[in-house]
Amino acid sequence: MDILQIIERMIWPGLAAVGFAILFNVPQRTLLLIFGMGAACGVTKFMSMELGLEVVLATFLAAIVVGFLSIPAADNKHSPMYVFAIPSIISMIPGAFSYRAMLGLIKLTGHLSTEEYIQVMQETTSNGLKAVFVLLSIAVGVSMPMILLRHDSAQEIMARIVKSRE
Repeated sequence: MDILQIIERMIWPGLAAVGFAILFNVPQRTLLLIFGMGAACGVTKFMSMELGLEVVLATFLAAIVVGFLSIPAADNKHSPMYVFAIPSIISMIPGAFSYRAMLGLIKLTGHLSTEEYIQVMQETTSNGLKAVFVLLSIAVGVSMPMILLRHDSAQEIMARIVKSRE
């Protein structure tokens, strides 16, 4: 694991997050934090997978990190938490798995031998289920901190965190 790989895994998700945020016209004051959260998301997923976690668990962990980081970011920039969370996780959307699952479904409509059909069916099912579980892990991971702490405002949460450090 090279430091340049880690930096690369921070830059591209950060840029994707900022691009998505600009596309949906978020306030300019939030863009730097969105870049940082996208970078944190990308490096968390990368490091988790380097340490041996599967893609679904690594994605879940990165989504939880983004969910928790969006609380102080929302308080700091006076914007809703989802302004930070949604663009930050956009680089984790399982496009490759979804694409392979769709290609597999198309292949299944053709003339295949029994062995080829079974092989394509297994690959298609595997890719489709990975895509679904990655999407579920993103949804649950990002929303879990907000659901657990929804009865408190971001300022109250930050005050408790600061108080617990003293």
